[in-house]
Amino acid sequence: METPETRYAKTPDGLSIAYHVAGDGPTDIVLLPSLSCVDVMWMEPSCAHVLHRLAKIGRLVCFDRRGSGSSDPVPLGALPTHEAWMDDLRVVLDAVGSTSVSVVAHGSTGYMGMLFAATYPERTNALIFVNSTARVKLAEDYPFGATPEQLEAFARVHVEAWGTGANVSFMAPSRSDDEPYRRWYGWLERLSQNPATVEATLGWLFDLDLRSVLPTIRVPTLVLHREAGQVPQLDQGRYLADHIAGARLVVVPGTDYEIISEHADEIIDHIEEFITGAPPVREPDRALATVLFTDIVASTEHATRLGDKKWTQLLDQHDALIRRELDRHRGRRVNPTGDGILASFDGPARAVRCAQAIVEAVRPLGIEVRAGLHTGEVELRGDDIGGIAVHIGQRVSALAGPGEVLVSRTVTDLVAGSGLEFEDRGEHELKGVPGKWAIYAVTG
Repeated sequence: METPETRYAKTPDGLSIAYHVAGDGPTDIVLLPSLSCVDVMWMEPSCAHVLHRLAKIGRLVCFDRRGSGSSDPVPLGALPTHEAWMDDLRVVLDAVGSTSVSVVAHGSTGYMGMLFAATYPERTNALIFVNSTARVKLAEDYPFGATPEQLEAFARVHVEAWGTGANVSFMAPSRSDDEPYRRWYGWLERLSQNPATVEATLGWLFDLDLRSVLPTIRVPTLVLHREAGQVPQLDQGRYLADHIAGARLVVVPGTDYEIISEHADEIIDHIEEFITGAPPVREPDRALATVLFTDIVASTEHATRLGDKKWTQLLDQHDALIRRELDRHRGRRVNPTGDGILASFDGPARAVRCAQAIVEAVRPLGIEVRAGLHTGEVELRGDDIGGIAVHIGQRVSALAGPGEVLVSRTVTDLVAGSGLEFEDRGEHELKGVPGKWAIYAVTG
C-alpha cells in the first residue's frame, strides 16, 4: 500500500484540515493519535505497519487537528478547544462521505473521542481508547491523578526535549535505544507542533476533566491500557471502563505510551476483534523467497564523470529497465539500495533469469551491474522484507564482479533441472553470517 495522498477539508470558519484515507474495507475507522502529522506518520516502519493493519480492517481516516501537522495553524493565544477539534473530525468524516465510524483515540485525544461519541452516537459504531484518561490531575475523589507539581515538572522536561527525540525515553521506553526511531519521533514532534504550542496545550490538557461525560457515552467501548505505563496509569484506564456503561477493559503488556511500539500487533488484534466481532486472521510474518540485490559498478566514478544532471538521467533509465525486467519475471521491487535495488521473487529460477536480463539490459547505457541472489526465509514487514536471508543476498552480491551474477548454494539446489548453468566459485565467509558459504556464478 502506497502512502495516501494528503487532502484537505474546509471547516465552517475557513480552516483547512489535512487528512488521509487508506484502504477500502466494509467499515470506517478514524485514528486519533496524540501526536499527528499525516505527512510524516507513514515514514516510520512501525507506524506504517500499524496504519496498514488498521487499513485492512476497514477504510482508515487520519487527520491533523487544527493547529497541528499539515493543517492550518491557529494563534497561540487562541488554542482550539476539544469541541473545535471534534468539529474537525466531523468535517473530515463529512468530506469522505462517512456516516458512521469506529473511533480509535490514543492518549490525550481520548477527550475528543469521548465528546464525539457522546454527541454523535448515531455516527459512532465503536469507541476504542488506547492509554487514555478522563482526567490527569489529582483530586479528592480521583486519587490516582498526578499532583500539580508532578505535572509542572513533566511539562518542563517534555517541552525542553521537544523535537530532539529525547522524549522517546519516557513515551516509548522500549524504543529508547533505537536511534532511527528517536530521530523520526523528534521529526514528528517538530512537524506536529512547536514548543510554545506544546507548552500551552499541556497546561490546558492538565486542567481538563471529562468524568461527567462518561455516563452519557452509550456506544460499544473498549479500553486498552498498558499494564505498567506511567502516562496515564492503569488505574486511570480502569476508571474509564468502570464509568462507561458496558465498557470492556483489556490490559496489554508493557510500559509504552505510544501505540506503535511494544506489542503493537496485540493492540491491533484487540481493536480488530472489537470492531469486526471476529478474532483477527493474522497474515504470515515469514515466507520463503528469493532475494536479488543489484548494484552499479563504479557508480561514484560514473557520477563524477557525467555530472549530477546526466547521472540522474542515467539512473532514471537504469531504474526503468529494471522495472521492466522485474515485471517480466514477476519480481517485486522492495527497496532501492543506493545505486541498485532489492527485489524478491516467489521462484528462484525466475529470479536468476531476471538478474541475467538486468545485466544485459543496462549495458547499452555504458554501465555494468553486479547481482547476488539467495533463497531463504524472510521476515515480512508490510511492504518491506528483512531477516538473515536478506543479509546473505546482500553479501553474495558484494562478491560479484562487473556484469556477474552470483548465487548461494541454496539457489543452485532449488533450480536443478531448470537448464541454468553455474560455475563453482568456492567457499566464502560472509560478513556477519556464521560459517562458510558455497558461491556459484551463473554462466548460462
